[in-house]
This record gives sequence, C-alpha cells and structure tokens, in this order.
Amino acid sequence: MAYFKPASPEVNFAKLDEAVLNFWEENNTFERSVERRSVDNSYVFYDGPPFATGLPHYGHIMTSIIKDVVPRFFTMKGKRVERRFGWDCHGVPVEFELEKEMGLNGRSDILEMGIGNFNEACRVIVLRYTREWQEVITRIGRWVDFEHDYKTMNPDYMETVWWVFKTLYDKG
Repeated sequence: MAYFKPASPEVNFAKLDEAVLNFWEENNTFERSVERRSVDNSYVFYDGPPFATGLPHYGHIMTSIIKDVVPRFFTMKGKRVERRFGWDCHGVPVEFELEKEMGLNGRSDILEMGIGNFNEACRVIVLRYTREWQEVITRIGRWVDFEHDYKTMNPDYMETVWWVFKTLYDKG
C-alpha cells in the first residue's frame, strides 16, 4: 500500500515556487503567523541590516536564508516573531559613493555644497536600491516586514541608540 502519490518527474520548480509565493501573499501567511501568536509569547530576533548602498549579492542571500530559518523555527514552536527589515544607512560607504558620483573632493567640496544638501543627497542614495532588495528578499521566500522597516538614519532610531548607551552608562 502506497502512502504517497508518485511524484511527477515533469515538475516545473520555477512555476511551483511562484505558486507558493503567490499563495503566501494572497493569504497574508506571514502576517497571520505573527498576529495569531500572543505578544506575551514573543521571541525577539535582531536582524542586522545590510548596507543600503548596493544591490543584494550571493553573500546577502546566504545570510538572509539563515536569518529566515531561525525565526521560522521559533514561529513553528508557537512563538510570536516579528521580523522588521532594516537598513544600515550610516557611514563612509554612503558618503564615499555620493562623493564619487558627484565628483566631490573632500571636506571643502562638501561644505560648498552645504551639509544639509549633502545629507539629503546621501538619503537619496540610501533609498536607491530598496525596491530591488524587497524583490530579492521576497523572491527567495524570506518572511520580513518591509512595511514597518527601520532605517538607521531616522531620528527615532538614532535617539533609541543614544538612550541605550546612556542607560548602560548610568548602570555603570
């Protein structure tokens, strides 16, 4: 007596993959997996964000899969696991890319441009690849919350980081 139907050797894996992704999207499977579980039974997973200044590559995909496996495991164990995607927006890579793109040569050119204008141009660079990242992360089947993402350039985020350091300092 057979327990399983014979598998067809003619399976179109790309089509099957697309069908699963569509099913998850149409049924809000990820969102429901979070909403159905109690806030009192949470598992907190901190997902270190990628730099937002470039397109995703193989290394990002590898680590992204690992970052998906752990939260799924705890979700299957009944935990509520919220997964906010984040963007690392700070640092020299953003500034360097902008300087290269605009032909700026150091501090004097930045001051001539104006700090506010320079910062705004950096923000534009940071947000340049968000669509591509969302497409890749979704395509590999990773469950993350892009709607409530965080960006390290947002004042609320920076204020929270400063609060953490002050709290640690106050505790000695």
